[in-house]
Amino acid sequence: MRLSRFVEFGRKIICVGRNYREHAEELGHAVPKEPLLFMKPPTAYITEGQSIMIPRGCEELDHEVELGVVVGRRGSAIRAEEALDYVAGYVVALDMTDRQLQRQCQAQGLPWERAKGFDTSCPVGQFLPKESVSDPHALTLWCNVNGQQRQKGSTSHMLFTIQQLLEAASARFTLEPGDLLLTGTPSGVGPVRAGDVVEAGIEGHGQVRFPVEQQKPKQ
Repeated sequence: MRLSRFVEFGRKIICVGRNYREHAEELGHAVPKEPLLFMKPPTAYITEGQSIMIPRGCEELDHEVELGVVVGRRGSAIRAEEALDYVAGYVVALDMTDRQLQRQCQAQGLPWERAKGFDTSCPVGQFLPKESVSDPHALTLWCNVNGQQRQKGSTSHMLFTIQQLLEAASARFTLEPGDLLLTGTPSGVGPVRAGDVVEAGIEGHGQVRFPVEQQKPKQ
């Protein structure tokens, strides 16, 4: 099992909402007192060379650049002080979000998965082995749309650390090799449209590029 190919066999994508104060505030939400977890299915993955598809009926598709943590060992009820032992590596990722649908779900007290887990909603870059990242809490994430910077922020501003997130996630879900934990997005999220090109990266650790297309109407 090559963990660099986690997209091919990973069984779940665990996501964290509002893990950067400024992002929570820009959307008008309170800062959470504990990690806010939700999931995407593995069918959400795409890699470079594929396109982000705007779902039929989606009127506001937002980009959210995030640091992804690739799980390397099976574990449950992991203690924070041991959590990094379960990490295989890192990856830049995008949490594409149907914002209007998410608002509707929130207003009705419904889960977010329809707004967050659709096909192509989790574009990812190249796997970075854990040993190549000296401090995952000192990375700069960025996202450009059509060459214009939209997001730039440091993982040092996370409200909950990677260790705390892994502890919280594994308290409910058994983590398995190839699972991905998305750690939240800094401020600056915004919409993309068909024909746009989204680029995202981790400074000093590469970048990835995705064109945006509109899903075709049903025939």
